[in-house]
Amino acid sequence: MLFFDISPDSEFEKIEKVPGPTKEEIRALVISKTRLTNEDVVVDIGCGTGGLTVEFAKRAKKVISIDENPDAVKITRKNLENFGLENKVELIEEEGLKALDNIDDFTKLMIGGSGGNLQSIIEEGYIKLPVGGRIIITSILLETATESVETLKSLGASPEVINVNISRGEVLDRGVMMRALNPITIISARKD
Repeated sequence: MLFFDISPDSEFEKIEKVPGPTKEEIRALVISKTRLTNEDVVVDIGCGTGGLTVEFAKRAKKVISIDENPDAVKITRKNLENFGLENKVELIEEEGLKALDNIDDFTKLMIGGSGGNLQSIIEEGYIKLPVGGRIIITSILLETATESVETLKSLGASPEVINVNISRGEVLDRGVMMRALNPITIISARKD
């Protein structure tokens, strides 16, 4: 498997009650910003359908994937089984901050959903990260991105911020029409 071999969106099962999967192009960028190795333990808070959980599990030593929505945990489990990765992931059905209280010894923290506790999750997660560990936050709301940057700065981190606008081409008889996907902001930081 190539390190940047990202699974196509079409290979993931989806349900209407749970957003996702995170689009293929965004997953590729998140994997890049995470700087994963096969020795990493990743905590994925707000896993949704498990798109990023699957990509992390392909590359990391272990993944702890958390969502408070039972439907999200169920569809993530199904996607992990479809990819043969269920043994590399611990799934937790719980609110992210509460689950994080009971997790130690991880090297990467991915926050895709926070249940309104973003600042507290960033603060607790950043404190628990070892020096050299990385935190990544994806955001569809500008307010979430701003809160993430401000919280990381208050912790002494130097966040990197990218905003990604992806359009996919739809081939028509007369040409290719580009259809825009939701813009996503990806915030990442290394703990020094």
